[in-house]
Order: sequence, then structure tokens, then C-alpha cells
Amino acid sequence: MDQITFHYDTVLSDVHMFLPKARHLMTHLNHVGQPVFISKFKILSACERYHNNIGTKGKSEEEEQKHSDLKQDRDKDASIEEAGEEVVNGSVKPSLDKDGDLDITHRCWPAVICLVRPRKKAVANRSHDLVCPIILQQSHSGIEEEEESTADEDEFFSDVIRIEHTMATPLEDVGKQVWRGAFLLADFILSEPTMFREATVLELGAGTGLTSIIMATIAKMVYCTDVGEDLLRMCKRNVTLNRHMVEPAGGEVRVRVLDWLQHDLCTDADVAFSWKKDEIADMYNNTSVILAADAESNCRNRPFHQQKTLLAIHSYRTLHRLCTNFTHSCVIFISLEKRMNFTLKRMDVTCEAYNHFTVCLSQLQDLGNRQCRFRVEQLPSDFAQFFLYERVEQLELWKVTSTPLPREEAQPDS
Repeated sequence: MDQITFHYDTVLSDVHMFLPKARHLMTHLNHVGQPVFISKFKILSACERYHNNIGTKGKSEEEEQKHSDLKQDRDKDASIEEAGEEVVNGSVKPSLDKDGDLDITHRCWPAVICLVRPRKKAVANRSHDLVCPIILQQSHSGIEEEEESTADEDEFFSDVIRIEHTMATPLEDVGKQVWRGAFLLADFILSEPTMFREATVLELGAGTGLTSIIMATIAKMVYCTDVGEDLLRMCKRNVTLNRHMVEPAGGEVRVRVLDWLQHDLCTDADVAFSWKKDEIADMYNNTSVILAADAESNCRNRPFHQQKTLLAIHSYRTLHRLCTNFTHSCVIFISLEKRMNFTLKRMDVTCEAYNHFTVCLSQLQDLGNRQCRFRVEQLPSDFAQFFLYERVEQLELWKVTSTPLPREEAQPDS
């Protein structure tokens, strides 16, 4: 295969920079010649999150104190056992065996063993050098063991999601990568499962489909939408790869095209991933949750002078058009990452796309005198972390609540 080269405008997601040792298996080249990889991301259990020191912010002070007390007790017991002593009625008593000798308990810890050869000369009359085992690193998590497994059945654990993606792309194809905003929104979904139970959900700018797949393990129906046939085919393959997670939960994911620049949904049967009439009716009648993971990254598909237009369309046209066609309340969750850039125009580090995005949300809230009322709030990002990624302070989660106005209060939309 020819050597892969990256152009000056190539963008690499921080997710894969944070996990340099993770397995990323290249499967094929897409129709534009980009290498396509499959990466595995594990949904961490409570024990794994605790041992990795992540996801503890969402716990109450009482739970954190309980974990701290248990850890102190374990450390204290371990030190006593290593000293060959036991506690009786508050005092330390030596531990003796049946012959009355001091009994020392040895604790066994899992370790990674590496065989290295000594620097000294080999002992005479030996055909091989001595090999001495040396402990290099303590093993505290089962993630490494799972990653090393190559058996077919290991590929379909219920807590492992497999995502097909590109590793680095030009700006116009960043939707084919995995971004931290998708993980932040997925963490929130897994932290609040009762909020999404049996819901009908619409995701805008779904990209690789990671957030939709996680949502489908809880919700009843997820309409996973984006634009671009190549991207939607990748998204559809990811849904198929993870059917072992979705089907047992009773959820369903339907990948459909939704272009923010188009007013109507595509129903042309000759167009791939077009909508059926019954799906449009179901989406408008039953959708109670709308998702948008890393909307700012999705708007990087075009030059910056078009980003403001896309952000406005995303905030006003798409969300406003959808919500005004709903006869019920709807909640929109938007995750994004502030990306700072140094500009010669201002000679300073700025985040103009993010600033304009917040302005759009503020103006969206002011449109409450028409057909529906919007309420915007930023949610704290201290909920539990279920995926192994770097949750930087620039990651934010926003909530927009849309409530239809009574018919007598509603005004015609211009």
C-alpha cells in the first residue's frame, strides 16, 4: 500500500491522541481514498471508573466518603497483614501458625511480567543465558486484558462499542471522526437513563453514530441523521456492528439524511437514506429529545465565513422549524467543545464560532413570542464518566427546552 500522507489542512481528533496505545484496526479505503479504521471503546463499570479515578464527580459526598473510608480500611488491613499481625479487641496481636511460629501473610498482586536477559556472562555449562523475571508495572484494570484478546467472541461484549471511522481528515470530512463531544453526551445519557427510557429521539449531525447507538440502548427509537452518502453509509455500518448492544435493549436506530440547508426532509425513494412518510409522521408526533454532539465541529465542514451561517441555521432554522411542528414539549441537548484559535485580525486567542453559537442560543430563547417558547441553560459537566477520554474544561453541555404555546397565544411565524 502506498504511504499515507497528510495535507496541511488535515484534522486529527483529540480522542485518538489521548489513546495512543488503543487498537485501531484499518479495514479498507473509502471511495475518496481515506483509510478507514475500527476502534473499540469500552463502557467502564463503576469499579473500573473508580480504579481509573474518573467519573467520581457525579457521586455524592457521602458516597465519596464511604469509598475513602473503605480504601483507608483496606490499606490499614494490608499493612497489618504484611507485618504478620492481626487486631484483637483494638490491640495488635501477632499472627501465629499451628506450631506457634510467626505467620507472615503474603499478598499477591497481579503484575505484568517481562523476561529480560542479564548483562553478566552466562553461567558455565549452560546452553542458554539466564532469564530473570522483572515486574515492570502493576495491573489495575481489565481494559488492557480485553484489548489484547483477539477471539471473535470478544468483539461482541455488551459493554464494548465498535466504531468505524477515519483517523484524520480534511476539514470538510471531520464528521467521519470521533469527537469528545460525542463521549460527553454519551456519558450524560448513561448517567440519566430514566430520562430517555422508551423515548423517540432525533440526533442532528450524528457523524459516526456513536451517540445514537448509546442512546438506542435506552430509548425506543433513534433517528440518526446527517448529510453525505459516504458518511451515512459509515454510520449505518456502525449501527450494524453494534446491534449486539441495541437489539437486546429493544431499541432501534434508523439512519436518515437531514440537511440543515434544506427546509423539507428528503422523501425521494431514489436517494439513499431518504425518509418514508410514516417515519416523518412518527418523528414529528413522538420525538421528545433532540441531540447534537459537538455541533461546532460539524460546522467546521466549511470555511469560517460560512460557519456563522451554519450555526444560525442550526439554532434558528433547523431547531426552530422542528420544534414549531411539534405539538408537545421537546428537550434539546447540545454538547460542544470550545476551540481556541489565534487570529491575526484580533491578534489574540479567540473562539468566534463558540461566541456566535452562544449568541444564537440567546436569540433562540428570545423567540418565545411566536409558536413555541424556548428556555436555554448550561448543565454542569460533573456527571459520571463512562468512557476513557480526557474530559477537558472546554467541553460543555447545553439544554434547550421547547414548549408549544397555546393556540390563542401563538403568532404566525415569519
